[in-house]
Amino acid sequence: MALAPLNPKQPTNQPMTVRGDGSKTCTDTSLAVVFPDKILSFKLRQFCSIFTAEITAVQLALTNILNRPSGCYIIYIDSLSVLQSSNHQSHPLVFSVLELYSKLLFRGFTVLFCWIPSHVRIRENEGADKAAKSASAFYNMPVPACDLKKHIQNQLYFSWQTQWNLETQNKLHAVKPVIENWPSMRNRKSDTVLTRLCIGHTRLTHRYLLMGEQAPTCAHCGCSLPVIHFLVECPLFNSQRLRYFQTTSVTLLTLVGTYPHEKLFPFLKSIGFYSLI
Repeated sequence: MALAPLNPKQPTNQPMTVRGDGSKTCTDTSLAVVFPDKILSFKLRQFCSIFTAEITAVQLALTNILNRPSGCYIIYIDSLSVLQSSNHQSHPLVFSVLELYSKLLFRGFTVLFCWIPSHVRIRENEGADKAAKSASAFYNMPVPACDLKKHIQNQLYFSWQTQWNLETQNKLHAVKPVIENWPSMRNRKSDTVLTRLCIGHTRLTHRYLLMGEQAPTCAHCGCSLPVIHFLVECPLFNSQRLRYFQTTSVTLLTLVGTYPHEKLFPFLKSIGFYSLI
């Protein structure tokens, strides 16, 4: 059953207005439900999502209406995703809201929902927002599995990132200091070349390990030939760097980072190394 939206042409018979709001900061998650004669405000677990806060406010409003005289009630809320959630029943509280809504209709209540944009200086809505942010009492409810899963995922990424921040001697760290998914390139060949440059393992620099040959050296500098040398360090290619990158001082992060330099491949072709990657 879908939640009935507010129809401006429908007679309301002096409905009671109810405002619900959720709030989330880096330290708190809270909600508030404002009736003309009562304000309910509660804190949730800090890692609950803003969606959970908003839909819990709707659930609390419907539960409170159930204990009031039968009549017409309008719930104003600034979360469009909550009003649309009846079509996407992935959150456990959606079922609770739909069940309460059906029970109210069965008992002769008229409950309408009205979406109002947030941060548009509607006094009553700002009052609900302030009530949510000033909540002190804790609302004891089970934490939805989807919120708990997201919290655990964030904690794992934080731990992973903390450990990775210490790996400054790892050659990949200079290219990818932040753990995140990188977009794939449209062309598989280009994607393969870029990946090999990022991890520092190319046919040019590591073929000798498979073939039992001597490690390659730079013909100009006489030093070993890692990826960083021919991309960034070797002065032999300064003129090509200046031509394609408008500078001779480039970094691996600039060339092969999350979004590689648009002139990277033309540069590699101009120095004759593209086909050797």
